Amino acid sequence: MTNDLGTFTVRALDPLADAELVHSWVTHPKAAFWLMGDAGLQDVEREYMAIAAHPHHDAFLGLHDGEPAFLMERYDPTEVELKGLYEAEPGDIGMHFLVAPSDTPLHGFTRAVITTVMETLFADPSVRRVVVEPDARNSAVHALNKAVGFEVLREIAKPEKNALLSVCTREQFEAALREGATR
Repeated sequence: MTNDLGTFTVRALDPLADAELVHSWVTHPKAAFWLMGDAGLQDVEREYMAIAAHPHHDAFLGLHDGEPAFLMERYDPTEVELKGLYEAEPGDIGMHFLVAPSDTPLHGFTRAVITTVMETLFADPSVRRVVVEPDARNSAVHALNKAVGFEVLREIAKPEKNALLSVCTREQFEAALREGATR
C-alpha cells in the first residue's frame, strides 16, 4: 500500500532474526496492552517460534518505506484466542497489530498501519470478516478500529483481560475507506 506517508508492506516475521527488534517493541511502555512488558529476549523468541510453528497463527513484520515499523499477527479465531468465546462465521480471521514506538510520531501513521493490515487480510478472497479482541480499556485502539469499520459486538472475559469483541466485514472496511477519503 502506498499513500501520502509512503509505502507500507508486510513480510513473514523471522522469530530469531527479528526477535531483538520485536522485543524492544513489545516491552516498551507504549505496548502495555500487548502484555509482554516483562518479557525477556528468550521469551519473545519462544513466543514467536511457537506462533511460527502453529498451524492457525502467523506473525508478520510490517515495513514503512522498507524499514521495520509494525508487527502484525493473523490467526484463526476458532482455534486461537477466541475458541469457544464467540459465534464464528465462515471467513472469519483474527488479527493483532502493534505499531513500533517512535520518538517522532507521524500524523496518520497508525491509521495507515491498520489500513495496511486490513488490506493484507482482505487480500485473501476467503476472508469475509476480521475479528479482534482488544483490551476493553484500550480506548485509543477502539477509536482506530471504529475508524476503519469495526463494530463492537460485546465485552468478553478472556483469561488475561476483559476484551471488546469487535468485527469488521469487507463491506464495512471499504465503506470506512470511502468515508475517510471524502474527509
